[in-house]
Amino acid sequence: MNEPKLIRNSPLQLENFKKIIKVALDIPLFTRFDYLAADIRADDIGSRVLVPFGKKKLVGIILDIDSHSELPANRVKSVITLLRDIPPLDHGLLDLFRFCSEYYHHPIGSVIMSALPAGMKSAMPVELKRNPVFSLTDTGRLTELPARSKNMNRLMALFRIHDSLDMASIKSEFPSTVLKKMLELGLVHEIPVPEEQLQIAPSPALTPEQGHASSCIIENLGDFHPWLLYGITGSGKTEVYLQVIARVLQSGKQVLFLVPEINLTPQLENLFRSRFPKTTVVSLHSGLNDTQRMQGWLNAQAGIAGIVLGTRLAVFTPLPSLGLIIVDEEHDSSFKQQEGLRYCARDVAVFRGKQQSVPVILGSATPSLESFHSAQRGRYKLLRLALRAVPNAVLPEVRFIDLRVEKRRGGLSKTLVDALSSRLERREQSLVFVNRRGYAPALICSACSWTPCCRRCTSKLVLHLKDRKLRCHYCGFEEKVTQYCPECGNLDLKPVGHGTQRIEEELNALFPEARILRIDRDSIRKKKAWGEMLEKIRSNEVDILVGTQILAKGHDFPNLTLVGILNSDASLYSSDFRASERLFAQLTQVSGRAGRAGTPGEVLIQTEFQDHPLYAALKKHDYDAIAAMLLEERAAAGFPPYVHQALIRAESRTLEASMDFLVKTASLASKSDHGVTVYEPAIASMARLDNMERAQILFQSASRQRLQNFLNDLMSNLDCAPDRSVRWHVDVDPLEF
Repeated sequence: MNEPKLIRNSPLQLENFKKIIKVALDIPLFTRFDYLAADIRADDIGSRVLVPFGKKKLVGIILDIDSHSELPANRVKSVITLLRDIPPLDHGLLDLFRFCSEYYHHPIGSVIMSALPAGMKSAMPVELKRNPVFSLTDTGRLTELPARSKNMNRLMALFRIHDSLDMASIKSEFPSTVLKKMLELGLVHEIPVPEEQLQIAPSPALTPEQGHASSCIIENLGDFHPWLLYGITGSGKTEVYLQVIARVLQSGKQVLFLVPEINLTPQLENLFRSRFPKTTVVSLHSGLNDTQRMQGWLNAQAGIAGIVLGTRLAVFTPLPSLGLIIVDEEHDSSFKQQEGLRYCARDVAVFRGKQQSVPVILGSATPSLESFHSAQRGRYKLLRLALRAVPNAVLPEVRFIDLRVEKRRGGLSKTLVDALSSRLERREQSLVFVNRRGYAPALICSACSWTPCCRRCTSKLVLHLKDRKLRCHYCGFEEKVTQYCPECGNLDLKPVGHGTQRIEEELNALFPEARILRIDRDSIRKKKAWGEMLEKIRSNEVDILVGTQILAKGHDFPNLTLVGILNSDASLYSSDFRASERLFAQLTQVSGRAGRAGTPGEVLIQTEFQDHPLYAALKKHDYDAIAAMLLEERAAAGFPPYVHQALIRAESRTLEASMDFLVKTASLASKSDHGVTVYEPAIASMARLDNMERAQILFQSASRQRLQNFLNDLMSNLDCAPDRSVRWHVDVDPLEF
């Protein structure tokens, strides 16, 4: 084959059999890269391609095809391989990536490649693997296994409930050796994959509020409508979701269901499988290995998955027949990515719904003020669930324990200890909520007040007594607990404050016969630990739970009637203007775990500020009151949702370099006339993180479009004057300062 003649230092002229493809690569540059490609087709847009880049070979995504390049001929290289092993990304998904790149000011290649499974970032072949289905043999139906074969007995029980199970479902719950052993024993066998037919299990009777909410949404399927489903804890928001999902599945469409935490996926996955037993449910989250994530992604892209359940990154899942998007606990800050592409999955979900003309349901017992404000303005349609769904179930009574009057022992007041004791006598469950893991937030010298700090961050090290370690909860640095004060040599080092481990220790001393379970990020680190703990709670093998915010969201524990809340005062007077909103949401969510099954619930809050307006609203379960107060404060102060914000954060080895960069940024910004307020550069609240000194500059405008135009101009100027000693990024709609 004759190569086309190349004209040096002039735009590339091509013969008919070769074209220029515009490729997105995972490179921190705001550009697409031109390559020569033969035998390219229009439907190759969205496909993967292996290309040379410097001395490397990189996989990228084809964004466009052209007949010429503006680059000199000697700078345009040929592709190495065009990868057509799976269907290309569809145009709707590519448009979503472009929107995120433009709105969040992040390179398009980094946007796309960060959203794809790891298997698609290499040139290795990718394929959708067969998912065989298994059933019990006649022998299996008649066989009783010994009690010691716990996993096989559990799998046998599942087979007897569901008749047949696919490989993916089995592998998600059991080691691969369990199925292999049962095949060898002739207890199960592979059966032909049945044609998937929608099957919907019977649903409970709806309350009038649930019926109204689900009817309103169902009547408007097939078009974009953003719904804010504001329902108190225990009001049955999930059942509304299920009713709407059933109708969407009946129409042959797919559902995307987003949750803020990976820990919420197992119970929802089980719920979906029981309600829609013939529907393929795919979970996508960070707890999966690369193969599991790749296969789930391919099942969604192929239209096999009827329901895709996932955390924030799942918002970018390809869904050719998307019919509904649900964002549960939409207020949760976990939907905001804090590294790389700093997107908010809730906001991206709303944009995707509008882009693809599908309804979006945002559900919460404590809506974000941004969403609630949008509902007040008519941008979102508001649906309320004001009553609990279980007959005779009411919201728990909230009472306060005045710490100015009542002393504590080991962080626990006598009133709370007595309440825990009475629940033990009645065989009811209790939850002690303390949103600090570890043994104590700090260690302090009784002589000179020295306290150990992280060497890499401006944060104190947290004492983890069981491991005899001091850990930084920001960067992960850890060191052994010192035996004496390095400043004065004093041996009397005391833990200050109470974390989950210390409260657990105190409760074990107070109630030696009680079955106490601690649930925090440390205790659920092992794979499947969380699922096993949930099973214990639901089977009443636990009397007292000690936990962090992991327990605050979305869990239904019917026998839990008491919630005790410790250390909530710390957030009442924070400099973060969102602290009150977050605290109210957190306390409402954790309070809502009590009294969900008809038995009255009680919430006891240990506080020194029981007359604070936030606590007054919490006692009355009055979200509207606290929302009105906070929105009024934000309107007066000029804070979101009444304005739009963006940050540029800079970090380097020295604070001077970071601040110098931001001073230059402020100088460039002041030359722009877009009606944007430019604030003075300031040191970040976490001034040093992982050995990098951090500072930031805030931009604010009443107009989102003006702010975007301003950032476009500023970014082009900053890109022309790079400073390699400083790393910087843009954070649009920031949540952390």
